[in-house]
Amino acid sequence: MQPFKKLSIVIPAYNEGPTIHHILDRIAEVQLLNNIQKELIIVNDCSKDNTEEAIQRYMADHPEQDIRYFKHEVNMGKGAALHTGISKATGEYTVIQDADLEYDPEEFNILIKPVLRGFADVVFGSRFLGGNSHRILFFWHSIGNKVLTTLSNIFTNLNLTDMETCYKLFRTPIIQSLTLKEKRFGFEPEVTAKIARVPDIRIYEVGISYYGRTYAEGKKINWKDGFRAIYCILKYNIFAR
Repeated sequence: MQPFKKLSIVIPAYNEGPTIHHILDRIAEVQLLNNIQKELIIVNDCSKDNTEEAIQRYMADHPEQDIRYFKHEVNMGKGAALHTGISKATGEYTVIQDADLEYDPEEFNILIKPVLRGFADVVFGSRFLGGNSHRILFFWHSIGNKVLTTLSNIFTNLNLTDMETCYKLFRTPIIQSLTLKEKRFGFEPEVTAKIARVPDIRIYEVGISYYGRTYAEGKKINWKDGFRAIYCILKYNIFAR
């Protein structure tokens, strides 16, 4: 088992000024198993609101937290923000955390357990496993997610239940070794396709909660991103191997 002393938490942020302090507070409250330390890497994807000011104010008010801040000078997309954040990670493992409140950082410990037991190199957090809390929202989103996950599984030969989940935990050298290209929401199918081809990779899946947002509350993904995901599944599993 690889030593595990620090978790890098990559947070892409776009127009999250009014709420980003909430997720940072939630992360600060989490006590990770085995006293694992937290490194927060926030990437502001050229927000048009006061996201930068909110982050800088939070950092000034909480100097005890290990927070590193990066900014894109032009808007490049969530995937591009993840590329930047992943490249800066220094922890043995890296996890992705959206800047909204849809996922609960307390559940980092659920993702970490298979790693600490020596089983996993990558852990997906599934919104469709177990008896965790789930906000009831969009039927067609859930159907679309299952279609995308099934299509991805057909080509990767994995049996995931939630390929599109935000919560993905990676051994940092593995995720940093991949050449990732998708700059928007195509990140999920691309990284899944490429992770699945890593020799001897050990991928686990655990059940997590989900507190989804409506579009009025700031949800950004839409049906066009679903079609892009299908394209990416085909591209990175067939045409760009």
